Amino acid sequence: MKEFIKIHQNDNVAVALTPLSANRTLDVDGTEVTLREDIPQGHKFALTDIPADAQVIKYGCPIGIAKENISCGSWIHTHNIRTGLGDLLTYTYDRSVTELPPTAPRTFRGYRRPNGKVGIRNEIWIIPTVGCVNNVATAIERKAQKYVQGSVEGIFAFPHPYGCSQMGDDQENTRKILSDLINHPNAGGVLVLGLGCENSNIDVLKNYIGDYDPKRVRFLVAQESEDEIADALNILEDLSAYVGSFEREDIDCSELVIGMKCGGSDGLSGITANPVVGAFSDLLISKGGSTVLTEVPEMFGAETQLMNRCEDEVLFEKTVDLINNFKQYFQSHNQTIYENPSPGNKKGGISTLEDKSLGCTQKSGSAPVMDVLSYAEQVKTKGLNLLSAPGNDLVASTALAASGAHIVLFTTGRGTPFACPVPTMKISTNSSLNNRKQNWIDFNCGTLVEGDTLPELAEKLFDEVIAVASGKEVKSEIAGFHDMAIFKQGVTL
Repeated sequence: MKEFIKIHQNDNVAVALTPLSANRTLDVDGTEVTLREDIPQGHKFALTDIPADAQVIKYGCPIGIAKENISCGSWIHTHNIRTGLGDLLTYTYDRSVTELPPTAPRTFRGYRRPNGKVGIRNEIWIIPTVGCVNNVATAIERKAQKYVQGSVEGIFAFPHPYGCSQMGDDQENTRKILSDLINHPNAGGVLVLGLGCENSNIDVLKNYIGDYDPKRVRFLVAQESEDEIADALNILEDLSAYVGSFEREDIDCSELVIGMKCGGSDGLSGITANPVVGAFSDLLISKGGSTVLTEVPEMFGAETQLMNRCEDEVLFEKTVDLINNFKQYFQSHNQTIYENPSPGNKKGGISTLEDKSLGCTQKSGSAPVMDVLSYAEQVKTKGLNLLSAPGNDLVASTALAASGAHIVLFTTGRGTPFACPVPTMKISTNSSLNNRKQNWIDFNCGTLVEGDTLPELAEKLFDEVIAVASGKEVKSEIAGFHDMAIFKQGVTL
């Protein structure tokens, strides 16, 4: 196993892949570097003397500014490096697009819906319009499990605290996300459960849902029902018969939409798991499929790389707006734009937002950016899409699902058990996490520094995604976890 890595030839730091002891002398590209202190796994050490106010370079790009003179062999972290980022910036389009050559097609076993859409699960979803009926929705879910039979793979409720007493963008976000989930093809059938007096009531929500199949989407207003649970169970019995009529069939993987997210990141995220997901993304796109990258605040510091990969100047301008609008959102709430990474990120070796973002955006691979989506906007263009959503794991993963992702690939260095409305595949950055948390982790990328190659792991990950798309449950599904969260931007009445 490698003990350290210098990621780019122009870097003036290397990253410890395993804990390194003080006073060790390492050969880094033919130069001897003696460590002045212990270097934890995932953390950086200087490969040369770096004077105060000079740039610290990782991934071939600046990840911050030295606060003080840093000697060769010294540990580099938050105590001696600061962000070099400012606030709103002016950007110039410097197009650098690499077109991916097509590769051989692949198929998975999915569900073709009557409207032409494709699902990878055949579930029944219970969507409350308002938080007031959350307990009713979960009670219905419990009592309805007897209808999980045949090709019906599950019945799940998605409680949330919103749907009433909301203003402006908050209310719009709720209505759009709920309608997106109602229309998601992983749900073979949907029961929309309303209270009756809420702002986002069923009649209002129908305007957001658009055209729907009444055999697939059913509605129940609790205030208009003598026994809403009994009535809901009758509806679900009918829905179960309808959903049970679908069977898996061979479908070209060009119809897959895969969301990409990271959380609980560490110093290996940008070295192992995120590059593997990026290579997977390129592979799927080369077969005609689509991927979606989000968590906009974790693009800050790496945004120009994405901007220059935009297919045209119109998309470049949309990406500029994507970045600056999120910065203005921080400013409007009197928050510091660059107060990131989190405590867990720092413990894992990430020192600045540039450090985090340059690692985070490795998930995008090398494909051109083909579209930029607003929050809750559906994917409509094949290839790599950028989606507006915050860094919060559950909110961003729900946003990916709402935009049409069949699966979310979630890379993590520290681990997390959460799920979102679609299968949420946890991908570890290091083998230690994979070995400790087998009940959480679905795929291990820690082997990238233990002998596996990037193309090998990308192919293995592709095979695993095909298996999940064809019905294999991820660990969070096995545990029975199905969560959702909506982005809250404004205030409540």
